[in-house]
Formats: sequence, structure tokens, C-alpha cells
Amino acid sequence: MTTHTEHQAQQGREPLDVNTPGLSQFDIVREGARRDDIEIVHYEPQVAPGSKAERRLTRTVASFFLLTGLAATAFLVVYIWWPWEYHAGSGGDKWYTPLLGVTLGVALLGIGFGILTWGKKLLPKEVSIQDRHEGAVASDDRIITGQTMLYMADELGVKRRPLLGISLLAGLAPVGAVAAAPLVGGLISQPHKNNQMFTTGFAPAEGGQKVRLVREDGRPVRPADVSTGGQITVFPGIDHGVSNLHADSPTLLIHLRDSDAQESRRANERVGHGDYMWGNYAAYSKICTHAGCPASLYEQQTNRLLCPCHQSQFLITDNARPIFGPASRRLPQLPIEVDSEGYFVAKSDYTETVGPDFWERP
Repeated sequence: MTTHTEHQAQQGREPLDVNTPGLSQFDIVREGARRDDIEIVHYEPQVAPGSKAERRLTRTVASFFLLTGLAATAFLVVYIWWPWEYHAGSGGDKWYTPLLGVTLGVALLGIGFGILTWGKKLLPKEVSIQDRHEGAVASDDRIITGQTMLYMADELGVKRRPLLGISLLAGLAPVGAVAAAPLVGGLISQPHKNNQMFTTGFAPAEGGQKVRLVREDGRPVRPADVSTGGQITVFPGIDHGVSNLHADSPTLLIHLRDSDAQESRRANERVGHGDYMWGNYAAYSKICTHAGCPASLYEQQTNRLLCPCHQSQFLITDNARPIFGPASRRLPQLPIEVDSEGYFVAKSDYTETVGPDFWERP
């Protein structure tokens, strides 16, 4: 182990010829530093090359990088294959986001501890003093700079410690893939296609049995229960349909006036929802597509539905299109009809994603 501890005066000192045979790489680096008004006053390797301490530290750093690679690979596996679609109950989708956070956090911590250990324990200790200097770059300076860069690469010890290089590559390559994964995921052109995000409580039961629209107390709703121009909040008529277990299901059932119903029906036909209304009745999700607040302030004179949180307004007679405020996507419409016993039922689940989406622009 070689230790350099000295402080030479720079004034009046003749510069070394960097092309002189016999100069070591460190001599050229030191000369370069001096020409740049940097004096290396102390330089001391922390561990002897080939010693047990160096091998132990090398294995420690390599372990951190390999841990990074494993965690980043686990992130990719979870991101691609873990069930991410929401299902009511306690499915594996509940762990999707926590697992992404844990694996990415471990990967970043592995990189951090690996680099810190490498720099603090393996690299030589150096104390230098630099003065401000001015002037053009000479050809010798370029040579010195190149040799300095090579010297720094040698000091990292990758050539002498191939385990570090391999572990660094194995650790950082998956991290690069982690950075690219969300970008690839963002290439999904239509995330709402086929309502792939989730289902609500209005999804038909096994056998295709349609779900009734019920009040908060569980009573089913008939057309006569909603006066013209009025509205009522309804829920899926299933077990726990009124509870938070189906918090994405609250729906506003509106009885439109004749002229408004005709306008709304024409708007439905423009977007392929020609059979979503029953008579003059239309049903829209109450979950605002901006931040998920309940949009429940209905103004029957203007047919606007207002979300009180951020003042988004939706025009019911135009497919609940947002016409004011931060919301950028219309409220999903629930297709409805009346069953043989005279009660409202959902013809199917919502065909568009209810509530805000994480990839939507704020």
C-alpha cells in the first residue's frame, strides 16, 4: 500500500514532461493536477490490492448490486404478471401497488448502499487543494485529462475486481428495464377498452341475472318512484351493494323531461349508446372522473350535474360531457331497463371506467 502525503509549493516549480519514459500513471495525474492548480496533499489507498479486506469489501458491494438486480427483476415480474385489475374482496390485486413500491425501493437502496460502500471503503482517500485558474487548454492538458480519466477508471478497480463489474452490470441492467417499463405501459392506446380496469356491483351475476337498482335501504326502484325532472341515488341490489365494498357503484337515476330526454337520446346514439336509456330515464355514475368525489348536485333546469369538490360540471343531455372545471372525461352511463316485475335493472355493468384514472392528465 502506497501513501502519498506531501505539499509542494507550486511557485517557481518546473513542469514535468508528461512524455518522459518511466513516469507512472499517478505521476502524470499528479502533474496534471498541479498544472490545473490542484495540489494533491494526501493520497492513501484504504485497502491493499489483493488483501482479504479488499475481497470482503468487493463481495459486499457486489451483494448490494446483485440485490438491486433481483429487486428490479422482481419489480418487472410484478409489473407485468401480477394481477392488477380490481376485484372486490381480498384478491391479489391488493398487493400490486405495495409490491411495486417495495421492490423498487429495495432496488434503489441497493444501488445507494453499493455506491456508498464502494466510494467510502474501496476508493483511495484523497485530499487536494485547488486554486482558481484561467487560460486556454493546451495539448499537454488534453493528454493529462485523458490519462486522468483512465487513472480514475483504474482506481475504481473494475479491472482488478471483475466481480464488481459483473455485479454492477447485473444490478443496473434490470434497473434500466424498470425505468423503461412504465414507458412501455404508457403505450396502451385505449386503457378504457372493454372496461378492463374493473367491474362494479352492477355486473350481472353468474347465469346473466341482471342486477336491480335499489335505494339506500335496499328497496328496488320503479319508474313511478322518480318524478319528472327529479333524480335519485341508486345502488346495486346485491349483498353489501350499499356499503363501501362497492363504493364505485353509486349511480344517479334521472327522470328527464320529454324534450331533454329526446336530446339525450340523440346524444346517446352518436356514441353508440342508443339503448342505454329506458323511456325518459337515464343513469350516470356519481363518481367524478376528476378526483373521485360524489357529483351529486343536479340542476334540472340546465341538466347540469355539479361536483362540489372542484366545481366540475357535466351536461347530462350530452352524455354527461364535462363542460366546466378540471374533469376531462364524461361520466360513465349505466345501461338500464325495467324487468318483468316493473323494477329498474342494469342491462349490463358500466362499459366505461368509473372514476378517475391514474394515467389521465390532471
